[in-house]
Amino acid sequence: MGIEELYPAARLSDAQRATAAAGLDALLLTPGSDLRYLTGYDAREGERLTCLVLPAEGEPTLIVPVLERPDAEAAPGAGFRIVDHADGTDPWPLVRAALPGPVRAVGLADRMWAQQVLALRDVLPGVAQRLASEVLREMRIRKSPAEVAALAEAGAAIDAVHLRMGEWLRPGRTEREVAADLAAEIRAAGHAAVDFVIVAAGPNGASPHHGTSDRPIGAGEPVVVDIGGTMPSGYRSDCTRTYVTGGPAPAEFADYYAVLWEAQRAAVAAVAPGVAAEALDAVARDVITAAGFGDAFLHRTGHGIGLDGHEEPYVVTGNRLPLQAGMAFSVEPGIYLAGRHGARIEDIVVCTPDGGQRLNTTPTELVAL
Repeated sequence: MGIEELYPAARLSDAQRATAAAGLDALLLTPGSDLRYLTGYDAREGERLTCLVLPAEGEPTLIVPVLERPDAEAAPGAGFRIVDHADGTDPWPLVRAALPGPVRAVGLADRMWAQQVLALRDVLPGVAQRLASEVLREMRIRKSPAEVAALAEAGAAIDAVHLRMGEWLRPGRTEREVAADLAAEIRAAGHAAVDFVIVAAGPNGASPHHGTSDRPIGAGEPVVVDIGGTMPSGYRSDCTRTYVTGGPAPAEFADYYAVLWEAQRAAVAAVAPGVAAEALDAVARDVITAAGFGDAFLHRTGHGIGLDGHEEPYVVTGNRLPLQAGMAFSVEPGIYLAGRHGARIEDIVVCTPDGGQRLNTTPTELVAL
């Protein structure tokens, strides 16, 4: 898989057609995943303006600080011109100059800084501002074969870290010590960046977003390890496994882990085109609720993944969106007993024309170290 396959030039023209169909005259994209999706450029976020001006008709223009022009020119995307601005000059007129003809409405990057939104109101007075996701959501939510391959590569890299967990996760070591080792190994396994490391032992495992602490890991304690990173391609990994170190798990934990394992397994098996996202959430939730742990399942069943760690589709109650081939998302039910312990099992799954494919392939059974 070449990097150019991930960022084809045709995306820009596809996005221009979609922009026109949405009744927008242009998209204005500052650094973030939408900009990278269309150009391949992983732009720095900062006070100096970087902005892709993508008119519904006409030549796309990438406006960059002059000192970052070499990086922009090295991006794998194609089909846009680059215009730079020097420090101390006003870059906003360049945005207006890159917009051909009259402008009535533009789509802004969803996470554009408020400073930039207000500056655009000044340079484009009276122009309606909408969200670029109105256009790009439908493009990004279904992954191309090259994107699925990139996510599979990310999944294999994070799996390799989980497979060596016994080298670092031991009683007496603190969560923070283990997390430092895991962060180093995430990079060694091929990631360009570490996005997060959760090592949550004993009662800390009952907090889904605990992170780490200086608490030593006790013998026989359940430990939730949720790790993920960004590959050089830009695509993300995210995988959670639950471990027990240095002794048998508490009896009540072993019992509800068996429930969790069945819930996660059933949800993965239920992935198929046409299944509503909320129905997939219900598959996992119903198993857990029937066993008496419904109130201990504190979050949605999953989130989409790609150039962002969390993106659409969200596998959650109330989301009636039917799954489609190419959608990639986590399946990660959890059970959390406050003050005692918790457990989560997470795989990235891609919806295929005839079902679902796990991109994380390590065993999901409770691992005793």
